[in-house]
Amino acid sequence: MQNDYYEVLGVDRNADKATIKKAYRKLAIKYHPDQNPGNKEAEEKFKQAAEAYEVLSNEDKRARYDRFGHAGVNGNAAGGFHDVGDIFSAFGDIFGDFFGGGGRQQSRRSQRPRRGSDLRYYLDVDLKDVLNGVEKEIDFDCEDSCSTCSGSGAKEGTRPVTCTTCGGSGQVIRQQGFFQMATPCPECRGQGQVIQDPCQDCSGRGRKLVHRRLNIKVPPGVDNGTQLRLTNEGEGGHLGGGRGDLFVEIRVKEHPHFQRRNQHLIAREKISYLQALLGAELEVQALDGTARMEVPQGTHTGDVLRIAEKGIPSLRGGHRGDLLLEVEVEFPKKLTKKEETLLREIAEEKGENVVESKGFFGRKKK
Repeated sequence: MQNDYYEVLGVDRNADKATIKKAYRKLAIKYHPDQNPGNKEAEEKFKQAAEAYEVLSNEDKRARYDRFGHAGVNGNAAGGFHDVGDIFSAFGDIFGDFFGGGGRQQSRRSQRPRRGSDLRYYLDVDLKDVLNGVEKEIDFDCEDSCSTCSGSGAKEGTRPVTCTTCGGSGQVIRQQGFFQMATPCPECRGQGQVIQDPCQDCSGRGRKLVHRRLNIKVPPGVDNGTQLRLTNEGEGGHLGGGRGDLFVEIRVKEHPHFQRRNQHLIAREKISYLQALLGAELEVQALDGTARMEVPQGTHTGDVLRIAEKGIPSLRGGHRGDLLLEVEVEFPKKLTKKEETLLREIAEEKGENVVESKGFFGRKKK
């Protein structure tokens, strides 16, 4: 289960941007890899804090998260961070005053092609779709390289120029006593380059939010949590880098009649007391139509009758599971005169002690 982003940063849900940034900065410094070398737990908390900040610092993503929770950002293909370097690249200014290394890594990475982030999409399917598989069309928004400027951020026909403040290094050096502190350049924000004529389509970002539509083939036998990986269908790369992957996570809707247990389907089936006593062959509902159910003589409420290979197919191929029917024997609340007469004759023949109606004034034992 994913952690609540507000709890990760330790802020309340009404926190403003400054409070959120301050909280993230505090956690980022506490769990920074330079402060915790080789500590996997600290590295994981460092990534969790960055993920929370990435959503809560963005007004659109935060609004969707507040309304729908993680599904609001995941279901719309929210990006993530592959490694610590991605975090430095995205939030290098957060670390600049404390860690020169973060700024250096950011400036080195910013000017070379980088792979796009992997995305996650939650796809709801009906239980019946699990039998034979189904093809679904999905659509989502994600970031991609701007086609107008090819991701450079500069107006068509122009190019970014080397930053004169940092000489293209992306960082400035400050002397503090015996120490030198490297921080991201305030002019180019650690990029090493300045865009003088920004692309109008992406406002100089080099990236745009695009709407994508894909056809997804869902194989038979999927279950809740099954992940389908679509290579190179994720977020677009940076500066010509490759696309990330798209992970489609399946969520199977509840069925009004059947419950699923691995490959088996379970349902309740009502039969009459006569069918239970004498046995019967009945036509019952199956997920893909109807099936024949044989009721043995003497069946009781709670007995489970099995119909072979009327369940769910295996995701890896092979035979289907079974349909398991839990029997509920129904008894009439009122008998016809003929039914009562016949049953009393049977009771008398078997020597059963039963009550007999005596008109308006009640019953007596026979």
